Amino acid sequence: MRDFARYALYYAPETDSPLGRFGNRWLGRDPESGVALDPPEGVPLDRETIRSVTEAPARYGFHGTLKPPFALADGRTRTDLEAAVERLAATSMPIETQGLALAEIGRFLALVPAPDDGPIRPLAARVVEALDAFRAPLDADALARRRKAGLSDAQEALLRRWGYPYVMEEFRFHLTLTGALDDRTRSRVRDALAGPVADLTTAPFRLDALALFGDPGGGAPFRLLRRFPLSG
Repeated sequence: MRDFARYALYYAPETDSPLGRFGNRWLGRDPESGVALDPPEGVPLDRETIRSVTEAPARYGFHGTLKPPFALADGRTRTDLEAAVERLAATSMPIETQGLALAEIGRFLALVPAPDDGPIRPLAARVVEALDAFRAPLDADALARRRKAGLSDAQEALLRRWGYPYVMEEFRFHLTLTGALDDRTRSRVRDALAGPVADLTTAPFRLDALALFGDPGGGAPFRLLRRFPLSG
């Protein structure tokens, strides 16, 4: 079994679902197979513009973060991690929200649960806490990189405790669509996406599995390694 530099627990829609087809094609890659994909039909943007605005999130694959990327702690293995995730998924219930909404989060665009992510927050907190023993502590360089964003006191405390500043009470579930964009570009891309995602935002959103992703390191794309159905 191949080792990865880091692992993460995400929500990732099934590849053949409407949400999965759109998100994977928008970011240009199927994270499970690694196959490159053409942009979705109906988006009034040229291929180069799409590639430019999605360059940052494309490496991670289309997903919503539950437990951010982490290196395995000493003495832990991927087999151990998968067993723990399987147990966690077996005791967790699927979650459904009214739908999704296209939203601006800071300078980037994302799909977010509507009316809010309240039902997902307890699951995300449980995943972060239950799997924390598998997370290697961050070194000084990694801590410094996180702090460059300018953290609040609460976010600094979360960084020290959980290795990431945007978990627990700072968590906000989202399916990232773009990197950080200037105001003009962000407005243009949002207008271009409004029509193509309309059907996705009116259907109920169901989070029904945990997806284990692996980071090969060296800037290579993350890979979807395995899905664990929520069956509690």
